[in-house]
Parts: sequence; C-alpha cells; structure tokens
Amino acid sequence: MSSIPNLNEPPGNTPLHPDDAAQLIPNLATRKELDEWERQNILQAQTWAFSPRVMKQRDPLDEIYVRELHTRMFGETWKWAGKYRTRNGINLECPFTEIHERMGALLGNVRFWIENKTFQVDEIAVRFHHQMVGQIHAFPNGNGRHARLIASVLAERLNRPRFTWGRTTLIEPGPARQAYLDALKAVDANEVNIQQLVLFARS
Repeated sequence: MSSIPNLNEPPGNTPLHPDDAAQLIPNLATRKELDEWERQNILQAQTWAFSPRVMKQRDPLDEIYVRELHTRMFGETWKWAGKYRTRNGINLECPFTEIHERMGALLGNVRFWIENKTFQVDEIAVRFHHQMVGQIHAFPNGNGRHARLIASVLAERLNRPRFTWGRTTLIEPGPARQAYLDALKAVDANEVNIQQLVLFARS
C-alpha cells in the first residue's frame, strides 16, 4: 500500500481523513512529491477541459461534468477521485448526505444567474467557485483547485478570459494564498464582499 509520512494540509485546508489518505495510488515519499504528482495530473485535466472539443460539447454546469473534472484532476493520484465524500468533517457546513441535492441546486442557480444576467459573468463564476469550495465542499480533497478550474472553464465558455487566481497554484503558504483565504472569509462573513474575491481571481 502506498503511504505518505506527512499529509499535513496547509493552513486553510480541510484535513484529509486517514481512510481517504490510505487510498493514494502512487508510491510517494514526501508531501513535495505528492504536490508535484497532483500538479502533473491537474495539468492534464486542464488540457482536456480547455480543449476546443470539450469546451464546445461539454457543459460545466452538468453534475456529471463536475465529477468527471475532479476525476481527471486527481484520478491518477487518489482512488476516490470524482466521488463525493462519504463522511462529515471539521468545519464543513454541508453534511455529506446533502451534497448531491445541494450540488444540483447550485448548478440550477448558476444557470438562472446566467439566463437572467443576475450578476456580471466574473461574479457568477466566482460565486459558483465560492459555493462549491466554501459551502458544499463535495470531495474529500482538492475542492479549491477543482472549484477554481471549473470557474475558469465557465468564465471562458461565457466569453471571458480564464481567471489567474494570483498567478500561483495557491498550494504553498504565502501572501497569495493568504489573500485568497482572506477573500473567501470575507464572502463567508457577508456576500456583499464578493468583489474582493472577484478581484483576487483576476489578479
């Protein structure tokens, strides 16, 4: 069985349950190796997601797409990639038993915002991202990276540039990651503060 001696998550990440950590696919020795392995997996997923064929034929607001994107991002790393979490965690607002229902409601809301021009496109995509990562947190791990990528896919489908998210991976602790976490917390406190997260997404 593959093992990682230190799976301590960076500040702001939800700790990975030991049973989920045990489902690592590659045999890696360090957290740094895990990050690099995941990075390569995610790059492959980005190539797929932004390919002209997929952009034209697949709808990022389809629940099957949501799970497939996570699988493509982490399918070479974790056996549970693309599967919703099956346990509750610390500070997670959404019980795992409600994930499927709440995901469906969110996807419907985003469609409504687009059709009715409720918000500007950037704000729609960033609200989608925030509710995915901050309120539903559907997967055992990788929720932030998944939500950022799918928000960028949605933005591009709606004729906006991809988001740059501070121009870093936001994995390592540092000023960009802290600014991202602060912007998320600002929206958690009051949705009026969504522009702070929009600005960060374009930074």
